[in-house]
Amino acid sequence: MESGNNNTLTFKTIADLTERMYLPVPLHPLVTLINYDTIKPNLKDAGNWVTLDFYKISFKNDFKGSVKYGPNRYDFKEGGLAFLAPGQSVEIPSQTADYQGFVLYFHPDILRGHPLAQHIFRFGFFDYCVTEALFLSDNEKRIITTLFEAIGTELHNPTDTYSQDILLSQIELLLNHSNRFYNRQFITRKVLHHDLIDRMNNYLLQHFSTGKALHSGLPSAHDLAVYLNVSQRYLSDMLRTLTGKTTQQYIHLLIIDQAKQMLNQKALTTAEIAYQLGFEHPQSFNKLFKQKTGLSPAMFKQRRST
Repeated sequence: MESGNNNTLTFKTIADLTERMYLPVPLHPLVTLINYDTIKPNLKDAGNWVTLDFYKISFKNDFKGSVKYGPNRYDFKEGGLAFLAPGQSVEIPSQTADYQGFVLYFHPDILRGHPLAQHIFRFGFFDYCVTEALFLSDNEKRIITTLFEAIGTELHNPTDTYSQDILLSQIELLLNHSNRFYNRQFITRKVLHHDLIDRMNNYLLQHFSTGKALHSGLPSAHDLAVYLNVSQRYLSDMLRTLTGKTTQQYIHLLIIDQAKQMLNQKALTTAEIAYQLGFEHPQSFNKLFKQKTGLSPAMFKQRRST
């Protein structure tokens, strides 16, 4: 365990963390499961920030409390799942009531040589903010509870040549179910997410119509995420589920729509349109336009004028 600036504690191993919080010694050096319904940690570091060099999955079935993650605070009043990747930081809650449900920690070293090591980065929710946690239905909570209990059972079994493969299979199953439930959440919370898309559309249209693009360049996925106060990965995954497009593809779609409208204005040259949309070079605009429409801007303008 290392101490950083601004009261940030860095834990390189799971054992360091459990020792610091007076939790049971891990049954496996690279994986541990804590049931906060039966065990309460020591809160001497409450209010400090911690950075973990391993993964963390928190499951709260019926929780009344909040967790601070980055600049935001998340209220777990509905319960659900939250994910933390190695290198991310979270604030240590100060109330014992904040510690409920299961917390699973697993170190990246356990993934070595296993297929999960190659595709764990596909589980985008590890890059979400905690404010973008996964809310679960009662049936989904039962499924997740069963999975956590199965991991706990395996950790208590005597270690043999199958132990690691079984643990990793159970963790992967937990991640796959989480992916499924997130996909459901994007769909069932349409009002919330379509409002997000509307705000994004307005931001992009203003970016192009007010001349901002001429001075600040093309809008990026990062710009949109900052404006909407969501993580880039969450925004991209949400758009992919609802529209079939990534954030970058969606931005390109709106750029082409805007370009078509501007090409109908005969007073504007192709180069002028490119600069007004935020392109540094007209050639880049020409390439994107032809890639998306099958026509060069000049050919599109000529067809519209005939």
